[in-house]
Amino acid sequence: MIRLEGRCSQAGAQSCLGCNCPSPEYRCDDCLGSELYCSSCILSAHVRHPLHRLQKWNGQYFKQISLKTMGLRIQLGHTTGQRCLNPRRAFDNRFLSLDFCNCAIAESYVQQLLRVSWFPATTSNPKTAATFRVLKQYHILSFESKVSMYEFYHALRRMSNNTGLLPVKDRYEPFTRMIREWRHLKMLKRSGRGHDPSGIGGTAEGECAILCPACPHPGKNLPADWKDAPQQWLYGLFLAIDANFRLKRKAVSNDDVDPSLSEGWGYFVEEDAYKGFLHSSADSIQEKSTCSSHSAVNMADTKSSRGLAVTGLGTVDCARHNMKRPNAVGDLQKGERYINMDYLFFSTLRHTVLDTLNVSYDIACQWHKHLWNRMSAFPLSMHLSHAAKTVSFFVPKFHLPAHIEQCQTSFSFNFKSGVGRTNGEAPERGWANINPVASSTKEMGPGSRRDTLDDYFGDSNWKKVVGLGSTMLRKMKDALPERENHREAFEDLDDGLRGEYSAALEQWREQVEAWERDAAQPNPFERKAESITMASVRLELARQDQVDLQTGTYLALHEDCTPSVLISTGLELEDQQRRMKADRAGLGVHATDNQEGKILQRSNTLRRRIDAWVKMQELYMPFLAALRASERSVSNNVPTAPEAIKLWLPSHISGTMPSATAILKYKDRHLRGQGANTRARNTLKAIEARIEGAASTYEHAHKSLVVLAPRVNQTQSGWHSSLRPLDRADIRSMTDILWGESEGTRKLSWIWSMRGAAPNEMDNDNTLEDMRIEWCKARARAMRWAEEVELLKEEMRRIQQFFEWDAQRWDERGLGNALQDADQREGQMAYAKRQAVLRRMLAESFKTSWADTLALVDRFEDMDIDST
Repeated sequence: MIRLEGRCSQAGAQSCLGCNCPSPEYRCDDCLGSELYCSSCILSAHVRHPLHRLQKWNGQYFKQISLKTMGLRIQLGHTTGQRCLNPRRAFDNRFLSLDFCNCAIAESYVQQLLRVSWFPATTSNPKTAATFRVLKQYHILSFESKVSMYEFYHALRRMSNNTGLLPVKDRYEPFTRMIREWRHLKMLKRSGRGHDPSGIGGTAEGECAILCPACPHPGKNLPADWKDAPQQWLYGLFLAIDANFRLKRKAVSNDDVDPSLSEGWGYFVEEDAYKGFLHSSADSIQEKSTCSSHSAVNMADTKSSRGLAVTGLGTVDCARHNMKRPNAVGDLQKGERYINMDYLFFSTLRHTVLDTLNVSYDIACQWHKHLWNRMSAFPLSMHLSHAAKTVSFFVPKFHLPAHIEQCQTSFSFNFKSGVGRTNGEAPERGWANINPVASSTKEMGPGSRRDTLDDYFGDSNWKKVVGLGSTMLRKMKDALPERENHREAFEDLDDGLRGEYSAALEQWREQVEAWERDAAQPNPFERKAESITMASVRLELARQDQVDLQTGTYLALHEDCTPSVLISTGLELEDQQRRMKADRAGLGVHATDNQEGKILQRSNTLRRRIDAWVKMQELYMPFLAALRASERSVSNNVPTAPEAIKLWLPSHISGTMPSATAILKYKDRHLRGQGANTRARNTLKAIEARIEGAASTYEHAHKSLVVLAPRVNQTQSGWHSSLRPLDRADIRSMTDILWGESEGTRKLSWIWSMRGAAPNEMDNDNTLEDMRIEWCKARARAMRWAEEVELLKEEMRRIQQFFEWDAQRWDERGLGNALQDADQREGQMAYAKRQAVLRRMLAESFKTSWADTLALVDRFEDMDIDST
């Protein structure tokens, strides 16, 4: 770098490399090499490169000099190098020394600029322009880095002069205008509007959106007889609804001052119709949630909008491939109201005629209840013939645990048929890509912001389209072994329960198939409601204590508090909490001091009882201390009313709570006090002893079988596959989920698949119900993975057909318009041909990369047919 500050090997050069003129002193900072030229040669070499930066050696160092200063003039409207007989200098000479052609047959000044790939800042007497190259550079850079126009412009300005000593004219405002127009024109060009005889004015709503090739599109990528196909679920459309509250917009400008260049041509809904409908429905009341306290529902009308014209963005995406849909995006004015999300939902469904819809929304359990009643308020063009369609509603998998237990089974992707391994979380992943632009778009006017976000959504869709080859291949490679593993796991469990429990299995199968056909039937994934009284609970707990005392297995960590007394007391405290909560709610704002005093006394007594009970509880369940410590840290140790304290009764604790081993680790880390440690240690030792004893008995029996089998000719009887070597990880309950697993990927330990695994316990109704639920879940996992393979295979086929349809569409567009001049016609034909070839190249590339994996899928299917 230091060497390049000087003349390098040219210091002794006596003549110009171009013409041998003496004392060359110019070089180009943007050309290859550091050779020196005279002024005449440097000018002639840069007639085609008028924006290159030149340097002149002044005897001591190189100093920047412009081609304009050296006398270079650029003539537009003629072949490069030709002189115009009637030139006209650019307005105010603000361009490089630029001459427009003013001949009788000359094109407009705007066209003369465009034909040398310079984009004018205005169509009337342009004084500023940007090269296509710099617009392309910012366009792509903004997608990848989310750099703002302000940052990019000022980077260019500093590249022109980074000292602050030379004045650089401010061109930021014209640059923002050129970028916005550039985005818009590129969208129109890529969607084929330049090939349509009706022109831009004939653009229909949603026509410029990039469609998802893997989603079903009748007439584009579905078989002609798809409506009559037996497996209609393969042609279902998966939609995911969500809102983003980071994409706000400040209350600056308005649609009159800053309208959108598009009229609902892309991903946003048409603004006038959208706002008109919202205004006419301003009095609609948001229904409160009857599930968990979803802030999206209950706080929709109270969300703060001070200083904001837009509080966020609502969207409806393709749920399986994470692509924005046509006319499926709209601004939110005051939280996530049903009226906004309904409009987006019905708006995008105008673009499909499919009969099967799978709709995912994190509050679907509430939102769907009166959806069809609310639809009556919409224009007829947005009505959906839902009675003739199969419409299913789901809650995304990550959001589902926040819902009540009934929702977790009724709205789960894991349990309903025909959805594969869809998770419904597509919009959440998409927000991560768009959120970085929030800081710049929130300062924009309404039209600029919509056009900018439309462009970002289009680029995101395109990146996913060209990436479908690797995306679909990865998904298929993941799904294929999972399908085989979960099918084997279910078959093992089913075989293990046959014989003695064949009748129960048939009943379970009938129940789950009836529910899959009709969701109004009893849900086999739910526990049956039981009528339990406090007296019956106390009696059952006392009986358990009696049995433990008689068998010598009674374990108590405190002489005055047995496990049964602990649970019984906990249930009483839970009942007192409910009464206290009801009494506080009924107190009212005009309560007397006497009434408030009584409530406070009862509250203090309840808190003391809970504190004492918690100490006893943590002797038996020591890991709860960590849960409570975590809750206190989240709430910043803010005191909780006694009626709101979570008691963590056994029914509140999921099957994913720590095992005995984890409890032992927690005891070693957190329990203090000799008495508490000794009692807890004794309990854990007893539990571990039982486990180790049972495991040891099995291991000895297994080793004996291994030794004796050859002697009694039992080596080929198949017992090895059912009676396996026992690993520590195998010893777990039916509901335990190992680290890294989820409901859709977990497998039951093989010990539950053994025939007659627990014959005595299976006679118990609760154990039988547990087994029914786990059998249904194992069946669902096997079915979902099998469906996923089928869906992926169908989606791969659809992608190939969609590309061919799109290529043929571009072929038709390339036929040209006979009314246009030859240059325009050739440009149309060339662009259309390039687009058609690109689609076919993508299709061929995907087909090649998928070939081996799809062949493996076919081999597995042939094996299945043979085995059947």
